Amino acid sequence: MEKTWRWFGKNDLIPLSDLRQIGVEGIVTALHHIPNGEIWPLEEINDLKQYIEDAGLRWSVVESLPVSESIKYAGPDRDQLIENYKVSLANLGKAGIRTVCYNFMPVIDWIRTDLYRKQDDGTYTLYFDKVRFAYFDRYILKRKDAEKDYSPEVLEKVHALDKTITEKEKEDLIDTIIVKTQGFINGNIKEGDQNPVAIFNRLLEKYKAIDKNQLRENLKYFLEQVIPTAEAYGVNLCVHPDDPPFPVLGLPRIVTNEEDIDWFLKAVDNPHNGLTFCAGSLSAGIHNDVPALAKKFADRTHFVHLRSTNVLPNGDFVEASHLGGRGHLLELIKIFKEYPQLPMRVDHGPLMLTDVDKKYNPGYSFLGRMKALAEVSGMMAAVG
Repeated sequence: MEKTWRWFGKNDLIPLSDLRQIGVEGIVTALHHIPNGEIWPLEEINDLKQYIEDAGLRWSVVESLPVSESIKYAGPDRDQLIENYKVSLANLGKAGIRTVCYNFMPVIDWIRTDLYRKQDDGTYTLYFDKVRFAYFDRYILKRKDAEKDYSPEVLEKVHALDKTITEKEKEDLIDTIIVKTQGFINGNIKEGDQNPVAIFNRLLEKYKAIDKNQLRENLKYFLEQVIPTAEAYGVNLCVHPDDPPFPVLGLPRIVTNEEDIDWFLKAVDNPHNGLTFCAGSLSAGIHNDVPALAKKFADRTHFVHLRSTNVLPNGDFVEASHLGGRGHLLELIKIFKEYPQLPMRVDHGPLMLTDVDKKYNPGYSFLGRMKALAEVSGMMAAVG
């Protein structure tokens, strides 16, 4: 597999020269400054591509070319947004960029309740606390009928938490769930927006009448329009699994397990319609056998995220070492090594050492990912 690294453009705190020194071969990035739904100009694509190549690297994967919210809920402007998407795909193909990762998660991208959970070894990592998330849903968003989505045991703990939680902790939950984990990725809400809870609730309202079947049909409609363009320009589209891979906030989730993946691959059965195999997202669902999924869908996998999680008995989950956890990365490497040009990137390394005081995007510090890349490189060498 090709060793790639997610890099957030020319303003990233980590220079490309550092990445080349640690063994990175390809770059995973995007035109992050262009608002969702607008066309990516060929000139800007080529400019960034040349900048990466001048550093001795290649632009291997676009992550991501965002799918606008209105496409997901089938708003009145979705056809125009899809046309814009097709032009951007064509421009990427003209520039020689062959892999585009995207997601079809409504409203919210990846979800954590804690971005800096301290571990026994002194490092910090991302964490999902089921009770705190339920508190956010029930008492901060005040979503109608939210209590129906949680067990009596969880609700009892939520009510107890309401008696002790501080205003600062509430603000931190809002900042973590709505702003910090979303602002640098999906663009729906960003740093500095006033009243993010109100903005978020308005977005949730767009999906009030949309169930899993309807969201699937909206994904199928999107793919039917864009895959012919992807095929014509030699681009592979690969959807990212839902993170976490189960329903949240009353929203449907449609890329969570074997049946979901099988459905969307067959819905538009074209080799350019593929999967981003994110071992971290998939392993956060106790229903998923991650190596079995890799084996089944390897032929339609165009991009791999190598990270791992542990799911705790109470339903919480936490990032695991790249050498452990439910992701079983060694087994995945054995499976995917048969695809030598397949790009992979390590993901969500621990925040550690001198990186603690730096302003990296959550989950994307330098030293933790460098450690993970070394571990994964060792496993790759071991399996041959």
